[in-house]
Amino acid sequence: MVSKPKMVLIDVDGTLVDSVPDLAFCVDEMMTQLGLPVRGEDAVRNWVGNGVERLVRRALINQLEGEPEDALFEKAYPIFLDLYAENTSKRSVLYPGVREGLDYLKSAGYQLGCVTNKASQFTLPLLKDLGVHDEFAIIICGDTLEQKKPHPLPLLHAAEFFGVKPEQSLMLGDSMSDVKAARAAGFQIVCMSYGYNHGADIRDSNPDAVIDSMAELQGILE
Repeated sequence: MVSKPKMVLIDVDGTLVDSVPDLAFCVDEMMTQLGLPVRGEDAVRNWVGNGVERLVRRALINQLEGEPEDALFEKAYPIFLDLYAENTSKRSVLYPGVREGLDYLKSAGYQLGCVTNKASQFTLPLLKDLGVHDEFAIIICGDTLEQKKPHPLPLLHAAEFFGVKPEQSLMLGDSMSDVKAARAAGFQIVCMSYGYNHGADIRDSNPDAVIDSMAELQGILE
């Protein structure tokens, strides 16, 4: 059960934007330049959600947990950053229902913010290119504060910005990291069924509600 909030804070990758096609392109191009096997979109879909540095480390070792050799990472990471700077939004799209969900939230008068672990150099161009940057009064990226999700700081920072209490706030996300951050901050949490959660069902993390499309927000908030 979700009670009506005063502020809604929305995650980017896996919630607003399907960014995997661009990330997978960059991972595979990086691997090719390093003379290593490509990983493919399905693998990358399992690895995203904790920032691009973590994604690169996972790609290099071809698994979720563990660390590549430092020398290999030091060589690979700049290659990826250059590629992603050029391919932030060439293949990425808003999920179906996002536009309807944002239009509803705005028309209903909710304060809207955005919180992501993606660095600002990638987040801001992506949101601008997809036409949703100006929907948000505040955009908190992975490098905005000294902590990122699942730490509660980015969420509490947004609540403070809007002058609302955590219990009057709702986080909309797609991953265990979003649920942990929301619980730690005292926010309500609604998750999208379609996002990036390392292959696990988001329902197992017990958010307050799970929806298949942001167009369903009106139904649970009214």
